[in-house]
Amino acid sequence: MFKIQRALISCTDKTGLDKFGKYLASQGVEILSTGGTAKVLQDAGVPVVEVSDYTGSPEILDGRLKTLHPKIHGGILGIRNNEKHLSQMAENDIKPIDLLVVNLYAFEKTINNPGVTLQEAIENIDIGGPTMLRAAAKNYDDVAIICDPQDYDAVMKALEEQGTLSRTFRFELARKVFNQTAKYDRAIASYLNKISDVTETESQNTGLPENMELSFNKVAGLRYGENPQQQAALYTEEGAREGIIQAMQLQGKELSFNNIMDMEAAWKCCQEFNEPTCVIVKHMNPCGVAMSEKLTDCYLKARAGDPVSCFGGIVAFNRSVDLATATLMAETFFEVVIAPGYDEEALAIFAKKKNLRLMSHKGFATKSKAFDFRRVTGGLLVQENDSDIKDVAQCSVATKKQPSPQEIDDLNFAWKVVKHVKSNAIVFAKDKQIIGVGAGQMSRVDSVKIAARKAKESFEADDVLHNAVMASDAFFPFRDGVELAFSYGIKAVVQPGGSMRDKEVIEACDENAVSMVFTGMRHFRH
Repeated sequence: MFKIQRALISCTDKTGLDKFGKYLASQGVEILSTGGTAKVLQDAGVPVVEVSDYTGSPEILDGRLKTLHPKIHGGILGIRNNEKHLSQMAENDIKPIDLLVVNLYAFEKTINNPGVTLQEAIENIDIGGPTMLRAAAKNYDDVAIICDPQDYDAVMKALEEQGTLSRTFRFELARKVFNQTAKYDRAIASYLNKISDVTETESQNTGLPENMELSFNKVAGLRYGENPQQQAALYTEEGAREGIIQAMQLQGKELSFNNIMDMEAAWKCCQEFNEPTCVIVKHMNPCGVAMSEKLTDCYLKARAGDPVSCFGGIVAFNRSVDLATATLMAETFFEVVIAPGYDEEALAIFAKKKNLRLMSHKGFATKSKAFDFRRVTGGLLVQENDSDIKDVAQCSVATKKQPSPQEIDDLNFAWKVVKHVKSNAIVFAKDKQIIGVGAGQMSRVDSVKIAARKAKESFEADDVLHNAVMASDAFFPFRDGVELAFSYGIKAVVQPGGSMRDKEVIEACDENAVSMVFTGMRHFRH
């Protein structure tokens, strides 16, 4: 039967260590320990043998070398029912170590500190800890290993109730170790992959690394994925300090897979704007977006952009929600609302809608520079986030007619929105309000038609597009798309340019006295 006679304890996280150490000592376990861990145990009245006294080798190299010794690793790795191992252990005065309690230098915490230097990060790469952990986990048949203070109680309970730790229990502890050491190595590799220069400047590498190490931790299981037959869960990226994952839920039902996807889309679109803005998203596409000085006007104009599609949508604000806005919103069913904050009166209004998921997120001013990942069968597509956008006022006017200041404002507004619409994407806007969206069509002409139809239906007026502007996420391959828009009354266009037939498209604009701006930057969103 497995029995613990000797334990080695060396921990960065000393949570609960005094209690656990006292328990082991009460069971007659001899305890080996190092440095600060030994002091914590001794201060708690736990008898401790210093590792340096046990091995006969002092800690050297500023603590870099203390547990890498045959008397330590032989005691961990020796197979207890192997006569050759036992004989060699006896010849070298190596005693079995039955329990290893180790957690690692806080590398991830270190690199998350603002202004951390490469040298500081390097010094917090643990060497002895992972080596002991892996050795003990490999030999789980004969050694129990604890790498997480949260497991102390389970170990004590098992020893109290059964007098031993079963092989199955030790295997689960070993599996946890290999997951932790893998995660630790991924964090180191990920950090070092970002470093391109080890001179004094320690500049950050902005390219894509040859090898990519990713680490995610499960936050919660979800009821299902996009559809009920798909299992799903939410994970947080190791070390992430920004993004929708940081949002706090204040009330309402559990977030679903689709809620989270739509919330991300609404939040990212809202981030484009500095002025008070409301974004309403349905099925990953903005169906209503508006800017105004008053938040109530933002909301009313956004909802008016497509009142049918807005029902059951996700609403994002880049300002705290006040009582007046919350009161207006209470008239319509929404799945999720996300904003930097809420007035107490607004919270009271929303509290009456028990199922409404109310989210708070302070990070509307921060755009992520992280990579974007798309899973493909057998691999991963990786790209930089599409975080840049051109100011239309600074772009090239391709036509004879120059856009007016009002048109420039609306073109800028529409250009920021079209970036967040599924391609092929067309957006119509007027007075900093989206009035028609065409999304996800195989033909850009079809997107123009859909955007116009949605505008006429939403505003119940055939001339609603008169003097409006149009944004296209990519170039027009033929002049038919812009000519169709002119027939609706569009007076200004913004698009990337770059088509073989740009000249024909420009001629169509000039013939109709329409201004057109080329940004030179495409915003496909597949």
